[in-house]
Amino acid sequence: MMLHRRHFIATAGAAGLLAASSPRLSLAAAGTDRRLVLIVLRGAMDGLGAVVPYADPDYRSVRGTLALAEPGQEGGVLDLDGRFGLHPVLAPLHEWWGQKQLLAVHAIATPYRDRSHFDAQDLLDTGGIRAGDDSGWLNRALARLDGGGKGLGLSLGQGVPLVLRGSVPVASWAPSPLPEPTMDFMDRVAGLYSNDPVLGPALMAGLGVADMANGMDGNKKRDGGKDRLILAETAGRMLSDPAGPRIATLELSGWDTHVGQGTLQGRLPNALGQLAETMVALRTSMQAVWDQTLIAVVTEFGRTIRPNGTGGTDHGTAGVALLAGGALNGGRVLGDWPGLRDDKLFEGRDLAPTTDMRALLKGVLVGHLGLPAADIDRYVFPEAKSVRALPELVRA
Repeated sequence: MMLHRRHFIATAGAAGLLAASSPRLSLAAAGTDRRLVLIVLRGAMDGLGAVVPYADPDYRSVRGTLALAEPGQEGGVLDLDGRFGLHPVLAPLHEWWGQKQLLAVHAIATPYRDRSHFDAQDLLDTGGIRAGDDSGWLNRALARLDGGGKGLGLSLGQGVPLVLRGSVPVASWAPSPLPEPTMDFMDRVAGLYSNDPVLGPALMAGLGVADMANGMDGNKKRDGGKDRLILAETAGRMLSDPAGPRIATLELSGWDTHVGQGTLQGRLPNALGQLAETMVALRTSMQAVWDQTLIAVVTEFGRTIRPNGTGGTDHGTAGVALLAGGALNGGRVLGDWPGLRDDKLFEGRDLAPTTDMRALLKGVLVGHLGLPAADIDRYVFPEAKSVRALPELVRA
């Protein structure tokens, strides 16, 4: 499906870009050369299954059937620093570690402690301490960038997630299975709205985004399992455009592994493999600007230390977050590791949180996007003034 600009604006229309745009949305030259991609893993990734604390003396006893082999053994984890290892299906990212372009923060969590997906995702998106806020922390961060952030934000997927909603207009894009309208039809639509002060500029913004999305393989058929790769490739293409957006969000589902989580095969390895493919697709499509790029991978909470009776894990507390990119000062596992001994667990069942998720997000905004710390405390995370940004996340 070749995504011509006329096709895009007719098929995305009010349900896509225009619903999230404003009359002033412009894809003019951006005020920053830095790119940020936020990947949100919906459903709660098991951090102990992704970045494995294989050297912890209690790891094997508490993980039981979900324990992975040590580095060098068949099916073993890929060593990072002598303490932690990557799940073997994340092998495509292991090379990034050696290039100092991958970093993990373990035992990380938002302030939320009640283990409900809905509330936890809400607070992850808003950056607050209570559910019900109507703006996302990333949209508030956009507002502090040059030009008020207009034209710099992009959501890839169906709709705009809460993290990117707010006063700053953002674009959204998703592949569409609908047939392409005729050129004559779109010319008529453009003429109809050419003098409309509200819809006219929004229409033109949509055409601009579609031009950036152009170039996809016109012979590809829609495959729901591959849409994430189309989204990643399109995100990279748009973000690489000198006149394109600078900040994008992607959401990946399938992380709620109550049943059949698995070790080398199962729901978690499948999801981790898809995450690795998505990140590789982003890097491949962003080669021209990779040195200016940071990818942040976050999830609403972790999962229980011990497996449940159905071969899975239940909702937990602390987990792991990942950073990647050419701008990263990586090759490290950050965070104060609390250990897996019974008396070190949160409520006797979960990995105890030692790093506030907002410390990581603040560190990204300060170090990578160059936002003043005072602005972040006042406007982006006003309920987290006491939380210090993680330092030195970005290459000097």
